[in-house]
Amino acid sequence: MNFVSTRIITADVKRLVAFYETATGIKLTLYTEDFAELVTEAGTLAIGSTRTLQLFGGDHVASPAANRTAIIEFRVADVDDEYRRLGEILDSALVQAPTTMPWGNRSLLFRDPDGNLVNFFTPVTAEAIAKFDG
Repeated sequence: MNFVSTRIITADVKRLVAFYETATGIKLTLYTEDFAELVTEAGTLAIGSTRTLQLFGGDHVASPAANRTAIIEFRVADVDDEYRRLGEILDSALVQAPTTMPWGNRSLLFRDPDGNLVNFFTPVTAEAIAKFDG
C-alpha cells in the first residue's frame, strides 16, 4: 500500500487554491471548478468542492471548514525564511511562530482560510535530518 493524497472539502475551491499557491509557491492544477491538486514528490493535496460529495454519497459525508484534528504538513528548506516570506497572509492565520519541537523539527503552524491547520517544518537536529534524508 502507498499513501497518495489528502483531500480537503471546501465551499470555495478558488480561495483555497489561491491560498495554497501563495503559501507553497507551487502552482495547483485546477481540473474543474470543483477539483484541484497540489502535487509534490511526497504526495498530493487535493481540494474538492462540496459538490463533489454527491459522488461519494451525499452532503452528510463531510463538512467543509470543520476539521479540528488533522494537520497538513510541508517540509520546507528554512521555516524561518518561510515565516518572513508569508508575513501578511499569516496575520490572522498564525497559530504558532517558528518553534523547535522536542522531536527535532522547527515548525510554523497556521490555518488556511477554511481553518485547517498547516505546518511548515524544517528538520534541525541530526536525528530529525537523518529521518527525512536517511
